[in-house]
Amino acid sequence: MEYFSVISGLILLVIAGDKLVEGSVVIAERLDISKLVIGITVVSFGTSAPELVVGIDAALSGAAEIALGNVVGSNIANVLLVLGIPALFYPFICDDKEIRHSLFYMMLATLLFILLAYFGPLHIWQGIVMVSLLIIFLYYSVRRAKSNIRILKHDIDFAERALEDVEPKSDEETPLSRAVFATIFGLTGLVLGAHILVDGAIVIAKTLGISEAVIGLTIVAIGTSLPELVTSLMAARNKHGDVAMGNIIGSNLFNILAIMGITSMVAPINVPEQFFRLDFPIMVAASLILIPIAMGKIKINRPLGVVFTVTYILYLLFLGVQSNLI
Repeated sequence: MEYFSVISGLILLVIAGDKLVEGSVVIAERLDISKLVIGITVVSFGTSAPELVVGIDAALSGAAEIALGNVVGSNIANVLLVLGIPALFYPFICDDKEIRHSLFYMMLATLLFILLAYFGPLHIWQGIVMVSLLIIFLYYSVRRAKSNIRILKHDIDFAERALEDVEPKSDEETPLSRAVFATIFGLTGLVLGAHILVDGAIVIAKTLGISEAVIGLTIVAIGTSLPELVTSLMAARNKHGDVAMGNIIGSNLFNILAIMGITSMVAPINVPEQFFRLDFPIMVAASLILIPIAMGKIKINRPLGVVFTVTYILYLLFLGVQSNLI
């Protein structure tokens, strides 16, 4: 029964997350919010809504390690799986100055997160630091984009290409009432789906005698990364490699600063020693791989996609062996 709860929770999260992005994009456009702001917020971070709701629900349920495993596992999956699978079908290249700029901040956020985790459980003050840095990053990104016409035009073009990949294709204008309903349904579905998923994950962890962190790193992380996978597949299919990369980088940045920040403000998060021995180093290594890709030195092709996907599978197998599941 608990496996059914996890699967149904994941399905509901994916559907609800898609409806939330769809409805919020329409509402933002009706309110005359610029394409730039929509691209930075809804498109870049909208697909991380499942991780955020799961993190808060897990913290409130006394299973904060699921939230930690979810974020770290999602960031690893976002690179190796979300980038690897699209490369198997739609090879692409990314050489974008603004993507490299965002990647720099993502790397800083990753290292800062590990440093904060090293000094004991994550408490409210670490959460405030991370959320504050996210606000500063968003503010600086908008100011940077508006500082000159060339960059502004680039970011608007980037946002328009991103919106092509997430908006429903229709000749008719979506009624505002339908967009509002989709947004409300998405928010409600996220909360309900996260609660069902977390409850099922806790039961599975107790039944199998493994840690909640491992459940977060595997089942929950893969499930909540599905929206990013779908978005990246669509972007790669439409030859929008910069959108695929921007989606991954924006999601990883949001996962660390927003999800870990808000969750640690809700409840303290203990960091098991295992994360420093295995999961944090893999997360950093996966992030470093993005540097030559973002600089256009490495093309995302099928052989690299195979390497990424196989590496991720081996990582999951290793976690299974460590947990005596294999």
